[in-house]
Amino acid sequence: MARGRLPLQLQGRLVLPSQPPSARFGPFLARRIPASVFLSSRPPAHARRFGTQRDDESSRAGAEKDAREGAQKDAVADAATDTANDDILSHKAIVDEASNSSQFQSSDSGETSEMKDWEANPNWKIESFKDLPHANFGVNQHIPFDPEFKDVLKQIPWQFRAPIRYAFAYGSGVFPQSKANGKTASAEIIRSIHPKAPPAVQRAQDGTPKMIDFIFGVSHTQHWHSLNMKQHRDHYSSLASLGSGAVSYVQDKWGAGVYFNPYVVVNGILIKYGVVQLSTLEQDLTQWDTLYLAGRLQKPVKILRDDPKIRLANQMNLLSALRTALLLLPPNFTEEELYGTIAGISYLGDPRMAFPTENPSKVKNIVGNNMANFRRLYLPLIETLPNVEFNDPAASDEDWIRGEASLKLVQDMDPVKRGNMVRRLPKSFRSRLYFQYQKKFAIPQVDFDKMMSESKNEDAISFKRREGGGFEQRIAQDDTAELRSYIRTVIKQTIGWPATTQSLKGPLTSGFRRTWRYMSEKIGKYWEGRAAEKAEKVDRDEEVASASGTGKSGEENR
Repeated sequence: MARGRLPLQLQGRLVLPSQPPSARFGPFLARRIPASVFLSSRPPAHARRFGTQRDDESSRAGAEKDAREGAQKDAVADAATDTANDDILSHKAIVDEASNSSQFQSSDSGETSEMKDWEANPNWKIESFKDLPHANFGVNQHIPFDPEFKDVLKQIPWQFRAPIRYAFAYGSGVFPQSKANGKTASAEIIRSIHPKAPPAVQRAQDGTPKMIDFIFGVSHTQHWHSLNMKQHRDHYSSLASLGSGAVSYVQDKWGAGVYFNPYVVVNGILIKYGVVQLSTLEQDLTQWDTLYLAGRLQKPVKILRDDPKIRLANQMNLLSALRTALLLLPPNFTEEELYGTIAGISYLGDPRMAFPTENPSKVKNIVGNNMANFRRLYLPLIETLPNVEFNDPAASDEDWIRGEASLKLVQDMDPVKRGNMVRRLPKSFRSRLYFQYQKKFAIPQVDFDKMMSESKNEDAISFKRREGGGFEQRIAQDDTAELRSYIRTVIKQTIGWPATTQSLKGPLTSGFRRTWRYMSEKIGKYWEGRAAEKAEKVDRDEEVASASGTGKSGEENR
């Protein structure tokens, strides 16, 4: 069973080079990320223009520092996107970088020694991108994008004087969930959504104008809202009249720690932006406390302003999503099934999926129209795991990565390897799964507590001991349907309450009028999805009937 021919450049992203940071950059990346990205003392003109402006000199100095940092993070995100784009498009770049990535050594457990280092002992004290495990680390998170549309999106964070440390755009307004139909919306329809949409937005949304969703990561929520309310009071509901303390309390204590301001116009574009504290985002990405934002980042997003800690945390999140999907899948499956399972994780416990407030075909549409983006996101991680590989003749083609076809994969169902995957699930999520199996296996509480205590000690000492023991292997050997059911139950438990309370606080944070508009649009999407499903079913039935009729006619002619 031969492994697919993945370009070594993509494998190299997860390799820990032995060179010092200054020498880590391969010939291609060095061409893409100039030293000025990390060392520049002056942001570009547009960055200074939109920097935080406060009254005294010290505050203005802080504002300039914020703007400078934002400009540097924007530049790093651009460079990472360029690298990701040439990974796919430039064969020479792949060969050049692969020649510098030969330290890909496997341990006895099958995983690379490099993975054990960065995943088990993450350096949360990193202050710059140079401190990441290697030069191309996490580049897979940066999806190549239409440059004009990207430039339009990048300007949005600069319209906020409050400092934004991390930002990404996501959803159907950025990544279409249906095939291009070539239609052109009338100027009136476009203005009803985007009062003054740039041509790049109109082209990207293919004649179906939609609100564009953003997430802004900030250092301190109360301080950020205090600054933002002075500049954009109209973005907030009446809750803001109680002050930034009340706003930040509702954000941090209710739901998943996100505060959304929907239906606001910035640069002529209708947007919705959510604000989250970076520590909350980092915690969800690494521990899966709520899976609310971790689930969004398990799907393709457009990162506009990057942060080294979040890039590290999100790489752990993507790897955890891949492992969870493998535990849910049979020995043989397709790329479409894999990515569909990953995309569906965050919707399992979402209350919107239980009511007529979301398109029932949402997951299918997300994957079906973004296969290439999912492949760019997960291919390096698939190649890193020892128990899954491509098993498709098409994987030997030179340009298979660029294709839209869904290739076949196979995974090793060995209980030891699957037990290791269970052991390496995010801590909060893993604890909930253990509790489910404690009840199933009827393990006495005293013995279970002792086992959990030993598990914590192993986490603290070394990742090398984080290999599945007897308990994890029993879980991995459970009936496939039972294991799938328990994992789905834990996912629902993780997501259900935070997502529900996040939705319930909508009228308070967004106001009743905006909330009603949002719910009405979601209900409309639900019925559109149902209608599309019925139309597809009718088409399939007609094709079957037509084929049956043709076969019968042929027999009669004979």
